[in-house]
Amino acid sequence: MRAPGSVRLRTTLAAVLVVAVALVVGVAALILTVRASLHDAAETTAEQRVADLVAQVETSGPPRATAGVEAGEEEDDDEDPEDVVWQVVGPGGQLVAADPSLRGRIPGGDDDVVELPGAEHRYVVAVDDADDGSVVTVAVSLEDVDETTTALAAPLLLGTPLMLLVVGATTWLVVSRALRPVERIRAEVELISGSSLERRVPEPPARDEVGRLARTMNQMLARLQGARDRQEEFVADASHELRSPLASIRQAAEVAHAHPGALPEGELADTVLEEALRMQALVDQLLALARAGDTRARSPWVDVDLDDLVLADARRIGRDDLAVDTRGVGPGRVRGDAVALAQVVRNLVDNAARHAGSRLALTLRTTDGAVVLTVEDDGLGVPEADRARVFERFVRLDDARTRDAGGSGLGLAIVREVVADHGGSVAVDRGELGGARFVVRLPS
Repeated sequence: MRAPGSVRLRTTLAAVLVVAVALVVGVAALILTVRASLHDAAETTAEQRVADLVAQVETSGPPRATAGVEAGEEEDDDEDPEDVVWQVVGPGGQLVAADPSLRGRIPGGDDDVVELPGAEHRYVVAVDDADDGSVVTVAVSLEDVDETTTALAAPLLLGTPLMLLVVGATTWLVVSRALRPVERIRAEVELISGSSLERRVPEPPARDEVGRLARTMNQMLARLQGARDRQEEFVADASHELRSPLASIRQAAEVAHAHPGALPEGELADTVLEEALRMQALVDQLLALARAGDTRARSPWVDVDLDDLVLADARRIGRDDLAVDTRGVGPGRVRGDAVALAQVVRNLVDNAARHAGSRLALTLRTTDGAVVLTVEDDGLGVPEADRARVFERFVRLDDARTRDAGGSGLGLAIVREVVADHGGSVAVDRGELGGARFVVRLPS
């Protein structure tokens, strides 16, 4: 059962209230307008009749009908006055002539509407003076006005509740039908949990607000499912990567424990130190990758001279067997996280140095409102089929070589996350040196 505060009930009550106010105002305005129109017609009749009587008095004298000249002289007290009655009062105030059905006199004064003796309805009065000083008065009954108003008001007042009932029922049904897809969506969402993100809410065929809501929720569920899948894959890969150095440390420790003196002096310490450094590097990169996707954890953005970072890494990576060409490095300034951008440059340079044969080239230029960083080597390059996959986490195209060289498969993933967070892009193709060429484009 719906709660009293449900959307369907509130909408129905609001619609009924609005229509009720509109109907009451409309009915009242209609009745008042019709009554005013009929009243004006009665006044017009009285004025025309009094004008005719004044003209007759001035030309031929008062009408000859003189029955009932004073109050109390009527012959039949039960007979109502006619709808139009008149009287003529002489200059001295005496009643000269009157309508035969009139009982007594028509009340004088400033009132336009009066009550006549024996009449069930009021009369509208028109008064005019003749040239001889006589006062001619005509009264027109408002019986038709009252009866017409009553006849009009009765069906309107009776029809208003019926109209409100129809409006309420219609609104209830329409809102119920409109909310039916919402209820189906709610019921489906109630069944969705962290382990069932593959479920989707039903999408109604109509392209209205409810349909857009359902499609948006399904898109959100798809993003959540993708994030969950990536997280599970990330945890599995991280566990696998951490298992290798831990296994090496454990193996060396077990051998040293079971066979004292079997290992040369210091080999156990060297093994533990080497694997600990590998674990530390892996954990540092995992933290860097997590921070790259978390805007709350990043440092404040500042203006960063990217050329200074490139030249510093070129000096750091310098080896006797590796020629580093920095002649193409020009000035380039971007706005962003200085630490994260330094990590991008370091990862690209380390990756190029790890795969280079003997040459490595770094270029930096500003063009079309963007700073473009290019890092290329003369190594084997990246196969075209793997150029998109190489930026995924824990991806190694040459697993044994990258593991021995200290690679974790996270460096390029960090590059992609940081560059995307700064509104840029990164791609890889074949460079002029014959190996891989990584191109990073950042807004200047």
